[in-house]
Amino acid sequence: MCGDIVFKTSATLGSCVLKRKNNVIKIDTMKKFALICMLVSLGFATVKAQNVDTTAAPANGAKIRFTEMEHNYGTISKGSNGGCEFEFFNDGNEPLVLNSVKASCGCTTPSYTQKPVMPGQRGTIKVNYNTNNVGGFSKTVTVTSNAVNSPRVVLRIKGNVKADAPSPAPQPVQPTATPRPVQQTQPIQPATTPATETNSVYAD
Repeated sequence: MCGDIVFKTSATLGSCVLKRKNNVIKIDTMKKFALICMLVSLGFATVKAQNVDTTAAPANGAKIRFTEMEHNYGTISKGSNGGCEFEFFNDGNEPLVLNSVKASCGCTTPSYTQKPVMPGQRGTIKVNYNTNNVGGFSKTVTVTSNAVNSPRVVLRIKGNVKADAPSPAPQPVQPTATPRPVQQTQPIQPATTPATETNSVYAD
């Protein structure tokens, strides 16, 4: 009987140790899963938009909002119109001032609203691309302002300029033959026989 009690006690202790080990394994697995989830969440939280500075903006100040961040010209001909326009609004409660508007290369020329944009008003940034450059292109225009929500904004233009079709080689001009004047033939006049003098003989 004592042996049975000892065996049962040992079995009970072994079962408890096994359960504890299983619980420890389960807890470790849950901790690892929670750590992975936390790292994934942290990774998503640290991803920021490359074109717009998404720093938390104060309640007061100028706030800029563009209706379009990218303009696609598609396929255009060489020497065609390379102009486009980006429209923006001031959604804040203070005047919005553009400090600088810079293109990524000399083939792109921007012009923009110089005066402050009042709250609720709109402004424009006009961009002109030199379409004499044949081939695909993707250029950026960086806008810095006093906006509290996005002090730095990157606009983009892209497209493809196709070369003109080669013009056919000029054909040599063949000289035109000048018609020869038609000579008019004079009618042949009948030959006239010269008159002969006849001496009359008179008989005495």
